[in-house]
Amino acid sequence: MIPALVPLPGSPWTVLPPGAHAASLEDVAAAFATNAWRRELFDGLVLASGKLRLAGCPAIYLDGSYVTGKPRPGDFDACWDPTGVDPAKLDPVFLEFANGRAAQKAAFKGEFFPSSMMCVDVGQAFVDFFQLDRFTGKQKGIISIPLSADPLLSGKVQP
Repeated sequence: MIPALVPLPGSPWTVLPPGAHAASLEDVAAAFATNAWRRELFDGLVLASGKLRLAGCPAIYLDGSYVTGKPRPGDFDACWDPTGVDPAKLDPVFLEFANGRAAQKAAFKGEFFPSSMMCVDVGQAFVDFFQLDRFTGKQKGIISIPLSADPLLSGKVQP
């Protein structure tokens, strides 16, 4: 379940309360795909989620202005759990970080990083870095989406 967004002093938009909040893609759609642009971003997230699930990815972590109160987020940010991922089945775009992740944004309208990859700017794994508000440095929440049994992906991705 996705909790209500909360104000964070110093941040321009409401944010998720601290923690990794487990949710399905349908939960994400209900909470955040609330207009045509947000739905377009969500469609890219679903496409990427299906590709990651096909490669054996167990979960993704959703962050960025998409999961805030910002009326028109530019994109979404996500990281994916590399545990059990078959490199031969992984779409190479998930490992393409050049030009501000332009290939990922073109394919999915968002950015993806392996969750265990270090964000060199802060010396933390992306899954931890994503839980810090970029404006204040304070703790905030992210969404954890288990992919293996997500109802929205059922029937779209073959095992």
